[in-house]
Amino acid sequence: MTSERSPRTPEILRYAAFTTDPAGGNPAGVVLDATTLSAGRMLEIAAELGYSETAFLTAAAAPGSYTARYFSPLLEVPFCGHATVAAAVAVAARDGVGRYTFHTGAGEVPVEVDTDPAGLLRATLTSVEPHTEPAGAADVEQALALLGWAAEDLDPALPPRFAHAGARHLVLVVATRARLADLDYDFDGLAAYMTARDLTTLQLVWREDAGTYHVRDPFPVGGVVEDPATGAAAAALGAYLRELGAVTAPAELTLHQGDDLGRPGILRVSLHEGDTRVRVTGTAVPIPA
Repeated sequence: MTSERSPRTPEILRYAAFTTDPAGGNPAGVVLDATTLSAGRMLEIAAELGYSETAFLTAAAAPGSYTARYFSPLLEVPFCGHATVAAAVAVAARDGVGRYTFHTGAGEVPVEVDTDPAGLLRATLTSVEPHTEPAGAADVEQALALLGWAAEDLDPALPPRFAHAGARHLVLVVATRARLADLDYDFDGLAAYMTARDLTTLQLVWREDAGTYHVRDPFPVGGVVEDPATGAAAAALGAYLRELGAVTAPAELTLHQGDDLGRPGILRVSLHEGDTRVRVTGTAVPIPA
C-alpha cells in the first residue's frame, strides 16, 4: 500500500473502497493514529491527498474502539461510509478481523471486518438510526434546474426525499439509465444549494430492478465533482427505500456506482427485521505506490 509520513504527519495509507481493484471504487486516505494532529492539519492532509475523504482515527479507551473524523479537501463531514470501510480494513490488516467501533460526528458506528470468499478483507458498517423527510416542490425544482434535469426525468414511483443515515442527502430517482449517465451540473450553484440545506451529496439513482440500483453522487460541497462510491448515501438510500415500502426487510440490495467515472464499485446494502439501522458492506484494497 502507499504510505507517507513527515515530521508533522503520521503515516498516511491509501485504500480503494467498495472494489477489489485499486483502480476502481472510491479512494480514501487513512491515518491510523491522528493523536498529534489538529483539525487544521487534518484538513491540510485531506486537501493534499485530494480524495473525496480521508479518515483520521484516534484510539479510544475501549479495545477496538476509535474516534473517527472525516475530512474532504474543503471541510469536515460528520460521517463517511467509504472512508469507514477503508479505515476498518486498514485496522484489520494490522490487528486482525473482528468487530470495531467508530465514534463519529454522527454517532457510534459498529464495523465488522471479515474476509470474503476470495480472501480479501471486507467491512460491514451499521449506520446510526436513519430517518427521511419529504422534499418540498421548490427544493426539488431548484435541484433539478441546477442538474439540468426536468421533472419528467424522475421516476414517479419513487418520489424525492431527504434521507439521513449519518449524513444528509437528497435522493432523486430517475426513470432511465441514460438520464443518470448524462450528468453535467452547475458546480457552484449546487454547492450553495447543498450548503443551505446541510446536504453532503445528492444521491442520484436509477432502479434496474427491486434489488439492483445504479447511483451517482455529486459532492461539490467537499470540493469534488463526484464521489465514486458513497457508503453514507448507500445507507440513506436503504432507509429511503424501506420507508417508501419499495423494499421490505429482510432485504439485500446491490448498488453499482462509479461506472460513469471509470471507477466501478459495488456496495451491498442490507436491511434487517427488527432493526431500522442500515448495513453497508464492501471490500477495500490498498492502492500501490
